[in-house]
Amino acid sequence: MGYAFVTSRCFGCNQIISYNPVRVPSIRINGVREPVCRSCVERANPLRIKNGLPPIVIAHDAYEAVDEQELG
Repeated sequence: MGYAFVTSRCFGCNQIISYNPVRVPSIRINGVREPVCRSCVERANPLRIKNGLPPIVIAHDAYEAVDEQELG
């Protein structure tokens, strides 16, 4: 049994982040899921709430390694 995480750039701020590819918050751009870091989610949530949208809930393990069995 092993664990994995993905490292890439946050779509919002372009910073390098490591994350669980199954649980990281993301947005779809041209049909592709793009990851968003915790800081960008926290900045976006007040605006989402102001606009009547639900806040993005960050999973407790969104930025942790994932059990390889969850990757399918």
